[in-house]
Amino acid sequence: MMLLTETRERFLLAIAAHVPVEQIAEIHFFQPIRQGGVESGVAVVAAWPAVVNDPPVRDESDKPEEREARPVVYTARYRLTLKGPDRGKWEASVVAEADAPLITVDAVVRGVQRRSGDADVATRMEGDDVRAILEAKAKT
Repeated sequence: MMLLTETRERFLLAIAAHVPVEQIAEIHFFQPIRQGGVESGVAVVAAWPAVVNDPPVRDESDKPEEREARPVVYTARYRLTLKGPDRGKWEASVVAEADAPLITVDAVVRGVQRRSGDADVATRMEGDDVRAILEAKAKT
C-alpha cells in the first residue's frame, strides 16, 4: 500500500467526499506546486459511472451490452495556505469534466505533464488502493 503525505491524504479524503469511492477506477496525482506561501495540487480522477437502469433498446445496434462503459473524468484541485494570517486554510474542488476510456485518461495525463514541463511522473493510484487506504484510515 502506498504511503501518503498528510496533505495527499487530506486531498484523497476531499476527492472521496465528491466521488463515490466504490466507483473510482484510478487517480493520477500531479506534483504539488508551492508558490508565495500557498501549496496547490491537481489530480485527474477516473470513476465508473453509477449503474442505472438501461433505457429501452431502440434497435439492434443500441443493445446495452454492445456499448462501452466509459469512466467519468474529474479534475480535482486543492489549495492549502502555508504562511500568513490564513495559515492552514484549505480549499478543494472536484469537477466532472468528461467521459473517456482509461487509455485516453493516461494519454491526457502524459500530455499535461509534457506541456507543464513537470519532470516528475504523476503518481497513479488504482481504485483498489484508494479503497484500501480509506478503509485503513477509517479503522484508526
